[in-house]
Amino acid sequence: MPPTKELAMSSQTNVLSVPLDRGAVPATRSVVRQPRRRRLSGFAWEPWALAAILLTAWQLAGQALAGEGNPLLPPPLVVFAALRDSLPELWRGTISSFLILLPGYGTALVLGVTLGLLAGTTPWLGRAFFPVAKVAAPIPPTVFIPYAIAVLPTFHLSATFVVFLGAFWPIFLNAAAGAAAVEGRHRDNARVLGFSHFESLRKVVFPASLPHIFCGMGVGLGFSFILLTVAELFGANAGLGRFVQYYADYADYPRMVAGILYTGAVTWGAMTLLEQARHRALFWQR
Repeated sequence: MPPTKELAMSSQTNVLSVPLDRGAVPATRSVVRQPRRRRLSGFAWEPWALAAILLTAWQLAGQALAGEGNPLLPPPLVVFAALRDSLPELWRGTISSFLILLPGYGTALVLGVTLGLLAGTTPWLGRAFFPVAKVAAPIPPTVFIPYAIAVLPTFHLSATFVVFLGAFWPIFLNAAAGAAAVEGRHRDNARVLGFSHFESLRKVVFPASLPHIFCGMGVGLGFSFILLTVAELFGANAGLGRFVQYYADYADYPRMVAGILYTGAVTWGAMTLLEQARHRALFWQR
């Protein structure tokens, strides 16, 4: 008998001689059930449970403080009804707010990343920028809002400047930290390959600094929404912050709370889009 047949017969007898455990699951079943288990394990029930608890507490507190007249804490059903009725006005306010947010944040992103990468890789630029950043970055940008409104010709320009100021420093500092953290051997390899300084920044330093840059983008986007809303409380004619302030002045608390919830949902949506972009750009970190 050829040796291959002997080996095949011995392997079959060894497999058949192994005792089967009654509790063991066949391999085919485990392979079939594995994707379902992964889908179930990916479902997070904790946020939904916490949301249900908060809604219940809100409903109980609203009923306890309702009394007669205009309640300061309207129940959830009243707020959701006001939110449904206010959606067209809130949509117009969203467009007005984003016409301020996008130019300010976009300018801060371009300048912050560019200057941060240059300051992190060029010693004399770093010595020039970092002392200024230590003084200017901790100043709350909200203190510039009244001055910007008084000095700049239009509210739109002043609010855009305040949004830019709030987003610039986190993006700049994180980009500079990411550029400075690039290992020297990568820069040496770029020099050996004959890369110019611009090519080294574009092909080596920028991709390596992306994790730090996205961290700065997230912090800067959060600050941008905060400063945008605060600026609109001062003198805007439209916008999400103006919506909340307008109905607070007229003691329409259901619409005011609805505007707060809507603003939170818009902020969450923008942060989620940024997180998805980060997840796609940093595919090697999955």
